[in-house]
Amino acid sequence: MDISEQQLDGAWLVAASGRIDSNSAPQLEAVLPDRVQQHAATIMDLAGVAYVSSAGLRVFLKGMKAAKAGGHRLVLTGLSPAVHEVFDISGFTPIFAIAADVDAGLAALR
Repeated sequence: MDISEQQLDGAWLVAASGRIDSNSAPQLEAVLPDRVQQHAATIMDLAGVAYVSSAGLRVFLKGMKAAKAGGHRLVLTGLSPAVHEVFDISGFTPIFAIAADVDAGLAALR
């Protein structure tokens, strides 16, 4: 999995690509919770992610809890149909703000 980050129109963008599974989830866990605590608005772009396991879901949940604890916001964007299905089946979809793409995520944060 690759992770990139950048400042984008008042939000911090974290973009991942590849698979988020038990092997790669620790990489994301080292980044996401810290960034949502440091930035009032964070977008997690998953457009390049083909697969998310339960280990990845745990990292997203940890990130959401960290954001809420700091009064910050986290929006997930670019979920493929397969990744969105994992969120639906796990019951995570209602927990997260989810937008179609980064532009829609920025709009949701305004």
